[in-house]
Amino acid sequence: MRPSVPEIEEGEGDPSERESTMLRAALAAHVAGRPSAPSIEEDEGPARVLVADDDAATLELIASTLRASGYEVETAPVGQAAVERVARGGIDVVLLDAVMPRLSGFDACRTIRGLGDDFVPVALVFAKTDPKSRIKAVEIGADGYVCKPFEQTELLVCVSSALRIKRAHDRMKATRDKLERLRRYDALTDAYSFMYLHERLEAEFTRAERHSEPLACCVLDIDRLKVHNERGGRSLGDAVLRGVAEVIKGSVRDSDAVARYGGDEFFVMLPATHFAGSLVVASRIWRDVAARTFTSPQAGGEARVTASVGVALFPSRDVRTKEALLAALESALLEAKRRGGNRLCVFQQEGFIYTPSGDDRG
Repeated sequence: MRPSVPEIEEGEGDPSERESTMLRAALAAHVAGRPSAPSIEEDEGPARVLVADDDAATLELIASTLRASGYEVETAPVGQAAVERVARGGIDVVLLDAVMPRLSGFDACRTIRGLGDDFVPVALVFAKTDPKSRIKAVEIGADGYVCKPFEQTELLVCVSSALRIKRAHDRMKATRDKLERLRRYDALTDAYSFMYLHERLEAEFTRAERHSEPLACCVLDIDRLKVHNERGGRSLGDAVLRGVAEVIKGSVRDSDAVARYGGDEFFVMLPATHFAGSLVVASRIWRDVAARTFTSPQAGGEARVTASVGVALFPSRDVRTKEALLAALESALLEAKRRGGNRLCVFQQEGFIYTPSGDDRG
């Protein structure tokens, strides 16, 4: 709901005062939103304003003015109560009286600023004869101020301006969070992305080196996925990729990481996992992928697939660096594919260990 702008009554008075009042009203109308375009409040719901003042009369005046203009208003008699209410969330704008017992408006503003990630604009209310407070308000990061005794238009301009800052900040944060998710996760499979994988691998490898812990990794390639793409269309191939990702994620711990490594490849990172443990996990994934039927309602078809899996472990005699670990994984996977696919191949010291192949699956 768009905050209303008070009408200016005609009457006697100083022409300059009438002109000033008309100017403030016009400014308030501009800030609140032009009639030809929906206001922020209409787009994103009513705003909730918290007003804190130890003077009951002033508190009620501000609250009633804002409520009459379409805002939802909560009140607090002291600064500490205001801070506690903001900490619970759901507040869009805060109006604080600068002078309150125990916790002043300035101190409450500083405290609110440090509460967390959610941005809440704060405006301070103080006397017109107190220029030092206005300067101090700007220095501590207040988003606006209102001078007492205030006019209704001045109050509405202050709150509406603060709300616009809040809405813009929230939209920017939502966009940033969306971009971060796109950077972190693969859009099709919801596995980690290739970019995030290398960030995580760098961190896990550094930790493994520092604490002398093992780090096992697997690379899985879906055998002949192109055939299913050609037979059932891209939607069937996508269904296979999503399903394989689900199988892998269901076979590992929360501390492990599953990432899309290429068009038809997945990377599985197993921190603090020894050789025997990595074989157990890799074998389980390999068997479960072959046992599942993948369906696509869009393509109206289903597919059974097999996988080739390469496994490597840090540290081992030939794997002492992150680059060597990745090279060992690629070598193991290529060897599994060279042997016809549908096979699990482990890179270890003096060559490859094949355990098991598709013919051994029970």
